[in-house]
Amino acid sequence: MAKTLIGYARCSTDKQDLAAQQAALIELGVAPERIYMDRGLTGTNRSRPGLDQALAAVRAGDTLVVPKLDRLARSVPDARTIADSLVARGVRLALGASVYDPADPMGKMFFNILATFAEFEADLIRLRTREGMAIARAKGKLRGKQPKLSDKQQKELRRMHGTGDYSISDLAELFSVSRATVYRTLARQEDTK
Repeated sequence: MAKTLIGYARCSTDKQDLAAQQAALIELGVAPERIYMDRGLTGTNRSRPGLDQALAAVRAGDTLVVPKLDRLARSVPDARTIADSLVARGVRLALGASVYDPADPMGKMFFNILATFAEFEADLIRLRTREGMAIARAKGKLRGKQPKLSDKQQKELRRMHGTGDYSISDLAELFSVSRATVYRTLARQEDTK
């Protein structure tokens, strides 16, 4: 039975391109049809359909190939869990051109260091995002989600509803909003009374 290479690639946002990771996996010997991908999912999100498919596709003797460890996991515990489950199934893990060998103390240490750096990088991104949001909030540029209807439209919607001539569905259609938005607008009126 031939040993199969299964590839996995991931990018955190829909705007990022997976082409470079795909090219790297193909250069490492992974057939294009054996590359599984997740787009728009962070490495800290354990619910990744592409990863689940890749993990389901590998069999004993196969190798799961990822371009870099941070594409597989963004936390040390998650990286360890995935690597340990692969080892238990007799599946090898290749990080780029290097195959992770849990029996080799140096390989194990290197893997843990890479996982620690991936987690550190994810933590830095979260910290920078929180700092940026705090600065924007302080400058008044981060106000949260804006209402779908202007104050004038909300007032008119409430007035029309008050006449009893319009159903919630009628108002939703007239104002091109969902029924939930109509209900929220009417509830806001109740809150201000």
